[in-house]
Amino acid sequence: MALTSMLKFTNRSLLFVLVLSVTTFSGIASSSKELKETHMSMYLQDFIAGPNVTDIPVAGVAGKLWLFNQFGTVYVTDNPITIGPSSNSASMGRAQGVFVSSALDGLSGLVLFSVGFTNKEYNGSTLEIQGNSKILEPVRELSVVSGTGKFRFARGYATCETYSVDIPIGYSVIRFNVTVEHR
Repeated sequence: MALTSMLKFTNRSLLFVLVLSVTTFSGIASSSKELKETHMSMYLQDFIAGPNVTDIPVAGVAGKLWLFNQFGTVYVTDNPITIGPSSNSASMGRAQGVFVSSALDGLSGLVLFSVGFTNKEYNGSTLEIQGNSKILEPVRELSVVSGTGKFRFARGYATCETYSVDIPIGYSVIRFNVTVEHR
C-alpha cells in the first residue's frame, strides 16, 4: 500500500515538473525574436603580387616554395570587399584571416576569415566565415558560423566563385554570395 502511494506521489511530481518545463520553454520560445534572412553579393579583391599585396605567405615547409597549393603553406589575408567586381567599386569592407593549404595534393585549403563591414548599411558589423575550399571547383561553399552587430547570432553559408584571374599581375576577383539568418 505504501509503495502504491509513493508511486502516485512520484508520478504526480513528474507530471508537475513536466508541465512546468513545457510552460517555461514555450514562454522562452515565444519571447525570442524572429530571425531575419539576409542575402548579399560581394566581391573579394585578391592581390598576391605587386605594390598592393593583400595575401602573404607566413609559414610553410622548409626548403619548399610557399605557394597556395603547397601542403602546409599558411597565408594571412587582408582583402578589400567591394559591391561590384571592379577594384574601383564602392567598398563594403575587408576580409581578414588565414588560408592554410591543408590537403596533401594541394587541391584544397582551410579558409578562416572575418568580413568587417564599413559600408553605411552594415558598418561595424562582422561575419565569420570558415570552411574547406576546393581550389579547382567552380563554386565553393563555406560556412557562416557567427557574426556581430547587425549579424548577431548569424548562421548560414557563402558560395564563392572565381570571377576573374589575371595571372601575370597576380590579381583575382572572387564573388561571394552570402545567405545568413540573424537577429
